[in-house]
Amino acid sequence: MNHHPIALTAKRDFAHVDTWVFDLDNTLYPHEARVWPQVDARITLFVTELFGLDGLSARALQKYYYHRYGTTLKGLMRENDIKPDDFLDFVHHIDLAALEPDPALGQAIADLPGRKLILTNGTIKHAENIAGKLGILDKFDGLFGIIEAGFTPKPERATFDQFFARHGVDPTRAAMFEDIEKNLIVPHDVGMKTVLILPKTPDPFREAWEQAAIDAGHVHHITSDLTSFLRAVR
Repeated sequence: MNHHPIALTAKRDFAHVDTWVFDLDNTLYPHEARVWPQVDARITLFVTELFGLDGLSARALQKYYYHRYGTTLKGLMRENDIKPDDFLDFVHHIDLAALEPDPALGQAIADLPGRKLILTNGTIKHAENIAGKLGILDKFDGLFGIIEAGFTPKPERATFDQFFARHGVDPTRAAMFEDIEKNLIVPHDVGMKTVLILPKTPDPFREAWEQAAIDAGHVHHITSDLTSFLRAVR
């Protein structure tokens, strides 16, 4: 596995790639933009109001669903039969004021050969809002979110299979950029090149395992600077 800066030999790893797939949250922007903590807090608030719980109990239930089902939403749908649209509209109603345009990242993405796609456990609307604020939305050829995945989140194999089918992706000619290590297991298994994006500084709003530099066979490269990595690949 190569840690950034990317080794010259590693550039060959991406020579065959014609489809570049990016996660959204904490991958295309730094955690300092305070986007994900707002979503996380809105999820807690939704659970609080839905069940009439205190904040601590709501947080515990939220994390139980997250660990058992992959997302809080899937747990709420499975066990409480909630309507997903209400939940998604509520939790993505956030302030993007701290999210700065990133023209350097936009250029690095634009310079990649082939198609560029976003694959997120959020909604396409959320992805459009984020990428629009970053000024990079027009660099992408397609977006795929949790609704298109039938509300089954990454890291489930079915989510990736639906994504590949909808966008005609040959995984053996594709690369996946993702901030959560376990979400790279399936991409690796189907032949994608995998890149784990780590925060430049520890994110106090996420658990340690969610931002660890995992030395595992399914993680081909690790970087904390996506823009420089993409430039180096080119």
